Amino acid sequence: MGNFKSRPTVSCADELKKKISESYSLFRSRAIEDLRPNEKDWSEIQLVCGKGDYNKVVELVTEENIQEKTDGGLTLLHIVGGYGGSRTLIKFLLEKGLKTDTLSRRQFTALHLAAYRGDAECVQCLLESPDTDINLAGNSGLTALHIAAMCGFQEIAEVLIDNGAKVNMQDAVNFTPLHIACNFGNEKVVSVLISQRADVNAAGGVRERPLHLACSRGHLQVTRLLMEAPQQPAEVNVTDDEEHYPVHFCCKSGHLNVLSYLLEKKALPHVCNIYGDTPLHLACYSGKVEIVKHLISVTGLESLGKENIFSETPLHSACTSGRSLELIKYLLELPSVNINHQGKDGHTALHSACYHGHIRVVQFLLECGADMNLVACAEMSSVTDKKEEQTPLMWAYEQGHDTIVTLLKHHKRPQDESACGDYSQPGGEGSYVSVPSPLGKLKSMTREKIDVLQLRSALPRYFQLQITDLDFQEPIGSGSFGKVYKGKYLGKTVAIKRYRASSFGCKSDVDMFCREVAILSKLNSPFVISFVGASLDDPSNFAIVTQFVAGGSLFSILHEQKRVIDLQSKLTIASDVARGMAYLHNLPQPIIHRDLNSHNILLDENGHAVVADFGESRFLLSEEDNMTKQPGNLRWMAPEIFTQCTKYSIKADVFSFSLCIWELLSGELPFAHLKPAAAAAEMAYHTTRPPIAVTFPKPIVALLQSCWNASADDRPEFKEIVPILEDCKQTQVVALLNSSGVSSLKEVSEGEDSPTSPPIAGNVMALRTHWEQEASKNSSSVPIDELRRRLQYPQVDKNGYVSDPLSTLGISVTIEQTKKLLESAFNQSQT
Repeated sequence: MGNFKSRPTVSCADELKKKISESYSLFRSRAIEDLRPNEKDWSEIQLVCGKGDYNKVVELVTEENIQEKTDGGLTLLHIVGGYGGSRTLIKFLLEKGLKTDTLSRRQFTALHLAAYRGDAECVQCLLESPDTDINLAGNSGLTALHIAAMCGFQEIAEVLIDNGAKVNMQDAVNFTPLHIACNFGNEKVVSVLISQRADVNAAGGVRERPLHLACSRGHLQVTRLLMEAPQQPAEVNVTDDEEHYPVHFCCKSGHLNVLSYLLEKKALPHVCNIYGDTPLHLACYSGKVEIVKHLISVTGLESLGKENIFSETPLHSACTSGRSLELIKYLLELPSVNINHQGKDGHTALHSACYHGHIRVVQFLLECGADMNLVACAEMSSVTDKKEEQTPLMWAYEQGHDTIVTLLKHHKRPQDESACGDYSQPGGEGSYVSVPSPLGKLKSMTREKIDVLQLRSALPRYFQLQITDLDFQEPIGSGSFGKVYKGKYLGKTVAIKRYRASSFGCKSDVDMFCREVAILSKLNSPFVISFVGASLDDPSNFAIVTQFVAGGSLFSILHEQKRVIDLQSKLTIASDVARGMAYLHNLPQPIIHRDLNSHNILLDENGHAVVADFGESRFLLSEEDNMTKQPGNLRWMAPEIFTQCTKYSIKADVFSFSLCIWELLSGELPFAHLKPAAAAAEMAYHTTRPPIAVTFPKPIVALLQSCWNASADDRPEFKEIVPILEDCKQTQVVALLNSSGVSSLKEVSEGEDSPTSPPIAGNVMALRTHWEQEASKNSSSVPIDELRRRLQYPQVDKNGYVSDPLSTLGISVTIEQTKKLLESAFNQSQT
């Protein structure tokens, strides 16, 4: 049995094929280099030969210069062969004594270059010379026929074979021209070689056959030609030195059409290579979902229970690679697959995922019931002479996957008694120690340094500021990262986001800083906060400098300063935010904000808004990012982010925007009666949305309902939202409502009465406050406590929810019903 932890990432055959591909690529680059003229270093006659000018060559040639060579060892015949000179010119040079078999410094003859260039006339002319060795091997042991097979030149291959080229001659890695033609999928050349009795079962360097290469590359027509060769068909179940069958390579590479054809030709579906891998194992290691489904549907479940020498079943293999959650889910749905199956060494699929650092796979397995307390047997302990038993947590810790270690710690249930491998303090009674593993800490520090170095090299110099040039004034905000200060830079008022030095031992903080700087440096919009620069020299002095927005955040204005904003100004703010988000989403490399809320919408002194705080933002096209984790503030979070059930998109920002609009119009926090997590859960699991007030403009109501749609695909894009908001600002309804409102951003003083018109509010709490104010003005006979009793707000239940009669938590209330309810409550307040 092999050791799982020492399993090589690639087989010997894979490594060899990689080197072979590299050698052929190197051959092409060298051939191209020889075919590239060098006007600076070439002599006059060499340049004339390159142009194929026969008369000029005859005029210039002498006994001395006829033997000239370039720095690369090219003779005049090489140049003519490589650049397509006429038959007359080639014959002239041959008559002058130039040899066709002379090799250049890169090991090419004139015939090799002519064959590579695909010049059949030149090849034919060179072959007419009695001195030409048609089978002379050059660079990488390739003959002219090998080169024609590589490039797919059928006519040249036929000419070479007709003139005596050996169809079964092998190159430096024992590949015949048929191997090369099959590898590159050149069907016409394959057909020519087979018709000339090329050996379809010839063995390469590790005894791989042309059929192995065709199946690995997915060339179905080439596979058919080999399998249906008239004289000697290829063997469908032939093996290489590692006992790989063609079906192994086909499944590993994921070529469904080739697999179907091989199975029709009686390929064995459950055979093992020397590592014990079946075709199903290799398909799982490569994450080929469709191949796995086809194999199981056509050939049955036999391979599902087979273990390779590393104690891995196909489920283990899928979790080792971590390439496809869909594949793992499919395997777990099969009746014969047990999520907690232990291989011969005791390790489970969860062990495999933990060892290789696939956190999404680990989380999925835990949700599906994987037992994190099952142990695998490691090597013998030098202290106890017993086999050490290791949990998945230990395997993750050993490899430095600290995020997985943390996930496993938090998933461990209290009723689980101490599991083997728990990392605890001496005498700590099994309590975990939240210390990064040695390897994890080293990896984190290395990644952190790489991130910062890459940022320094990519960020333009005019954005790189010195911390000593910044004048820090009063703090205006704070967070887990550090503090935000009002300050001065070159005499201009700016905002400075200063990171704590202590926060730079954690990858996520550095990652957030580097991403935010990288994103801000690429933005240029009046609706997005302007980037001034960043201090990058010393981690203890990392800071981001942006424009200072004097009005503060929308959250502060609505909920701390409690300013009254007229409807026209509210729509202006909404439109500005929508324009900023439309800009972000429609960049060549779109940006998803992921944390759009009233804290991150800043207002200037003129009442216009900009989108700010890109610490959680991501470039949408970045493949390395995990677009399933929860970023941002829970109260404004889209359901698909909160549930982590799918990969989310820019439409998550649209949902957050809808809650910001509701908050702006109502003047209240969304679900203010709930804690943030409870609010997010209510929206995600019960499809509850904040109640819509009768005073909301109808176009805005329709916009809200489409933007907070439970289906992300059905939400509009911001470029569709902007014109709706602009139109709404111009309607007569808005003008009428605005004329009865108050001035923009007017602060209500202590002695000033609030407007007697119904407030723009969305839930009972705001209405109750309004009724209390009206009652205090119109009736002195009813104590305020009595009013509170009559308007008793529903109590919070044990789960943190309330039964609000006007909200959508329980029942649907029509506008007419809402009006009647409001009138009744108001009348009661005056009696």
